[in-house]
Amino acid sequence: MEPDYLRPIPLTDPAAIAGSMRLAAGWVRFTHLERLARGAAPRIVAAADLPPEVLAPFTAPRAPVAGLALDAPRLMGILNVTPDSFSDGGRHAGPDAAVARAREMLAEGADLVDIGGESTRPGAEPVSAEAETARVVPVLSALRATGFGAPVSLDTRKAGVAKAGLAAGAAMINDVSGLRFDPELAGVAARAGAPLIVMHALGTPETMQALAATGYDDVLLDVYDALAAAVAQAEAAGVPRARIMVDPGIGFGKTQAQNLALLRRIGLFHGLGCGILLGVSRKGMIGAISGERDAARRGPGSAAIGLWAVAQGIQMLRVHDISLHKQALALWQDLAAG
Repeated sequence: MEPDYLRPIPLTDPAAIAGSMRLAAGWVRFTHLERLARGAAPRIVAAADLPPEVLAPFTAPRAPVAGLALDAPRLMGILNVTPDSFSDGGRHAGPDAAVARAREMLAEGADLVDIGGESTRPGAEPVSAEAETARVVPVLSALRATGFGAPVSLDTRKAGVAKAGLAAGAAMINDVSGLRFDPELAGVAARAGAPLIVMHALGTPETMQALAATGYDDVLLDVYDALAAAVAQAEAAGVPRARIMVDPGIGFGKTQAQNLALLRRIGLFHGLGCGILLGVSRKGMIGAISGERDAARRGPGSAAIGLWAVAQGIQMLRVHDISLHKQALALWQDLAAG
């Protein structure tokens, strides 16, 4: 028998709804869920009709990650110390420029900063562990030495880079391969007691877009199953589920239609019982919809998708434009609070 999948249908209206439940002990409530199954039409079910053990992943509070409570939306600032990232490659490649940008993002309202030393844009060529380490460790060390006032996440697929980065001051690991590239990475996070983000992607940055058209039977459910497997793999390596976040990987081996299908029902991933990270900032899908060819000018579109995701209960947004997102979130939160 094929499993079914449940997606809470969010309520963000300030009016109180009798019998509503709080999604992940956060800012969104729900009374009904959409039941999805392969080869069948969706059905709507009342939360009150489901047993407590089925509802538990949707109602249980999410544990803090790197000291950050997930009972309010969080902003992760993107800091690429690469020469070839799609939007800001080369701008912060040196430690001084990177540290200055990290401090600027913190002043703008970032809750944490995600440092990456390898571009994972479509078509990007891999970087050796030695070269990647040489890019990120000096920045991490400089931030720690100068008393940077927020957690720092390290965006890497490689266990060796993760180990060096954690020793240099990183608080969390963000693996865009979802442990497919280097299965040893989960053990590094476990031994360090570090939180781990697992993202879904097909293949590698060099091959992922070519795989998108044929890589799925049902993109939403296939990505859910893949992330469930990655979470189980991380748990088996010793990372507790409370320290794991998931990311559906928008733009990583997905077509435009597949990206939209994931975003429309992104609340499905609450069923994994983990915090959810979303990274869409400045991506090509925003340019395709809006007509904006300049990636650096896609902040408003990025914020629009971010607000949609927050209305689905997504706990963390990975973004370039901190001030823009901070302002958008502040207005949305005040209106939703009613």
